[in-house]
Amino acid sequence: MEITYVFGHKKPDTDSVTAAISLSYLKNKLGDNTEPRVLGDINNETKFALKYFNTEQPKYLNDVKLQIKDLNYRRGYFISNKESIKRAYEYMTEKGISTIPVVDSNNKFEGALAMKDIARHQISGDYRHLYTSYDFLLEILDGEEILRFDEEIDGQLKAAYYRSTTFIENMEIKDNTVLIVGDRHSIIEYAVMNKAKLIIITGNKEIKDEHIQIARQNKVNIIRTPKASFDVSVHIGLANYIKTVKYTQQFVCFDEEDDVNDLIETSNKLRYSYYPIVDKENNCLGLIKLADLNDKTPKKVILVDHNEYSQSVDGIEEAEILEVVDHHKIGNVGTTMPINFRNMPVGSTNTIIYLLFKENNVTIPKDIAGLMLSGIISDTLLLKSPTTTNTDVLAVKALADIAGVDYEVYGKELFKAGSSLKGKTIEEILYTDFKNFEINNKKVGVGQVFTMNPEEFLKKKEQYVELINKVANQNDYYIVALFVTDLVTNGSYLFYNENAHDTLDNCFDNQELEEGIYLKDYVSRKKQIIPRIMQVMER
Repeated sequence: MEITYVFGHKKPDTDSVTAAISLSYLKNKLGDNTEPRVLGDINNETKFALKYFNTEQPKYLNDVKLQIKDLNYRRGYFISNKESIKRAYEYMTEKGISTIPVVDSNNKFEGALAMKDIARHQISGDYRHLYTSYDFLLEILDGEEILRFDEEIDGQLKAAYYRSTTFIENMEIKDNTVLIVGDRHSIIEYAVMNKAKLIIITGNKEIKDEHIQIARQNKVNIIRTPKASFDVSVHIGLANYIKTVKYTQQFVCFDEEDDVNDLIETSNKLRYSYYPIVDKENNCLGLIKLADLNDKTPKKVILVDHNEYSQSVDGIEEAEILEVVDHHKIGNVGTTMPINFRNMPVGSTNTIIYLLFKENNVTIPKDIAGLMLSGIISDTLLLKSPTTTNTDVLAVKALADIAGVDYEVYGKELFKAGSSLKGKTIEEILYTDFKNFEINNKKVGVGQVFTMNPEEFLKKKEQYVELINKVANQNDYYIVALFVTDLVTNGSYLFYNENAHDTLDNCFDNQELEEGIYLKDYVSRKKQIIPRIMQVMER
């Protein structure tokens, strides 16, 4: 069963990471095949929760862009360089293609054979040279094995079209001669005596026992065919190995892991119709035709704690979104088919997932309960945020009971671990939980960090303001703001870019705005901060 990835937003916080883990667990219990993933580095708070409840960190998901392996390309479409030209032609005809990748005995890509290469070879190639297998000759000639000493035949073709005496006097037979002959017994005797490589008896003519005996002594291969000498001469070249044909060896290939957009971009330049597909060891996997681009199987994903393209994984537009579980405002994520979209005005995505467990009668194990509890505590600031609902309170109490912890004691430990800034640069702090929004066609970036010691930020106020202005100018932001939320006093300190002063000055209770201003009771970006900014910018 194909894997479905479950993940939160690009700036993973405790709610998004634990929601991905808990929802993935629930989905798997219900018979799906899912994996939780993260889109970036997790913070100290989340690490604490994962360690406390003995849970591995989800793997990183770089993108969900459509890759070549997501296309139903022509897997297994390749041919060995030691197949016959005839088989290559028949294979391409059967499959409706005009080019086929060629591989060596170890399945390594060597080049690409086209129909035009076969035509060129038949017209202007070395038609006197034969390099093939005994079996391919039997196949091409509808032949009968008389004597076989060599599995491979490598020699020069000669046909006995002259009178016997003329042929014997003028044509030299060597140990690499492949002779096409009818019932000219003197010529056959001449050939077996001179140890020809192979004698092809045409027209199902008889060969004398004495000549067979000499051929056996001299290890001369013999094949008999019902075909006439002319037909043999015309068709025998098709028995040659593909490796005898001059085909393109410097050919543009793609790895299965390559993005489809890269293939399209290359194709627009080169205008080829076919491209071989290889792996990182140059093993050939098949062939892609441009028409195959329409036959695709996008990656399947479930989004938690977000529903906006800008906050999601790279390539989300190319993925198939199966479900969204979120507690934020409805964003701009769209789908081509109806999906399950669970969005509720609660304080945490994990609160919704708790309800999903109950609705599906799935027992919540201790570790999953602890992770869900961590997510709710984090997003509701231990049930003190204005986003907190009675549903969140009930969920926290129930999950704490299952996890076997005092949620107030545990919550303080969680916040203490998460508010540590040890070893972080101010830029890393700004982007710890930084979300992008587009409001009235203008870019807005809002970061939020939680602390029990706001003085650490206030004494570096100038440095934060300088960085914020730099980020705004270099990235064409209308507003860049950092809210430093004090977990003790339940308020936030605000730092912002200078061009945003007038807008933000109208957002927060008519206070006279200045860098580092304390905004009492402002702790929720989702319910308090962003709505105020949107209200002012959309006037």
